[in-house]
Amino acid sequence: MRLLVIEDDKHLSDTVCETTRDLFEAEQAFDGEEGLYMAEQNIYDVIILDIMMPNMNGYEVLGLLRQKGISTPVLILTAKDGIDDKIRGFKSGADDYLVKPFHREELLLRLEAILRRSFGGFKENTLLFKDLKLNLKSRGVQIGEESVLLNGKQIDLLEYLINNKNMILTKEQIFDRVWGMDSSTTNTVIEVYISNLRKKFKAFGYDKYIKTIRGMGYMLSESEDDHE
Repeated sequence: MRLLVIEDDKHLSDTVCETTRDLFEAEQAFDGEEGLYMAEQNIYDVIILDIMMPNMNGYEVLGLLRQKGISTPVLILTAKDGIDDKIRGFKSGADDYLVKPFHREELLLRLEAILRRSFGGFKENTLLFKDLKLNLKSRGVQIGEESVLLNGKQIDLLEYLINNKNMILTKEQIFDRVWGMDSSTTNTVIEVYISNLRKKFKAFGYDKYIKTIRGMGYMLSESEDDHE
């Protein structure tokens, strides 16, 4: 899963990334403007957001994200512990609020709680879709009791689809999330990987859940109706 840490204290940002490395692939931004630009790509599962930053503060970043319809869960991480600050944070659209200094264990517990609320299938580092299980630590995939052999990018693609099940994802969103905005390949690779996932799932009858929404993108749907 992907985490965006928007925090101008590099040491603290590095500490957060190290603390969460078993759960997330973390990326960093060190001021509000950079953080807003990265968050606007809408390719992250969770954002950790500092309040007091250069160029643009955390409240402004969060407010603009919510105005643009970006609903990525946000955990505010700040030294501002007054009740008015917390109220402002939640009213701006935050999902949780953690005051510095904090215990690493509490940070992890709060992030896991956010994931459970946002992605109902999250349990003990596992993503669920019907009888399919994706273990985020071992990166193993099972359908029922049977293992499904997937490679790295196939697993990344499946993770993104599960986290956004029943939502249409454009090719651009998928490409930026799975391959990265700086990748030297093109988004035509997505068609190949979607086709390969379907082939791997066909023996289990799960290929029918990966829908192509013509002219729009792809969706992992809990419905068996044909969208193609």
